[in-house]
Amino acid sequence: MNTKPDDAATELLIKEVDEDLRQEQMQKLWQRYGSLFTGGAVAVVLAVAAWQGWNSWDLKQRQASSLRYAEAINLIEQGRKDEAAESLAQIKLDGTKGYRILAELRIADLKQQQGDLAGAAALYQRLAADSSVDKSYRDMATIRAAYLTVDTADAAVLDKSLEPLAVESSAWRHSAREIQALAALRRGDDARAVDLFAKIAEDAAAPQGLRARAAEMLAAAGRPARS
Repeated sequence: MNTKPDDAATELLIKEVDEDLRQEQMQKLWQRYGSLFTGGAVAVVLAVAAWQGWNSWDLKQRQASSLRYAEAINLIEQGRKDEAAESLAQIKLDGTKGYRILAELRIADLKQQQGDLAGAAALYQRLAADSSVDKSYRDMATIRAAYLTVDTADAAVLDKSLEPLAVESSAWRHSAREIQALAALRRGDDARAVDLFAKIAEDAAAPQGLRARAAEMLAAAGRPARS
């Protein structure tokens, strides 16, 4: 007796029952957890919208700060330094982080140009000590502050503070060594000064201006630099 038609009918019935059971189970799950799924989906949509909104707002803020900073630089180039200083001071207060730092550096530069070396040095020192500022800016501020205070700061303290920037791997090593050499001369350590000037004068990677100054100092000390 051939039972294949019966087997096929039974298999079809089982599939239909399974499908009905699956649909019933899904309905029960949806009734129980559907609100959670919906809430989760809404939360994701809102999070994405908020992120996109914040990015758009942040971009507009950075563009506005960039425009204001460019206008301040234009004022400097026109010789309207007092107006530029006011504009930069405002950017320092409410600009985006990167432009706040640039504004403070420019303000310090303006103070230096106007002869307020102590005021400029104080701004550079504040930036150098601010751990929230990118290291490249902190290092630059350290060097600028050191140049401005090389004649007034404690020579030994200044020398020590520049050690991290005087190592071979530092991009600022040539400037750091020049300041250290000048500090050594102030405290009467001529041998150290000569050694530091020699490192600069004999380093092909050093800026030409620094090498020339170092060579002049060596010549004055009676020790010409090796070629």
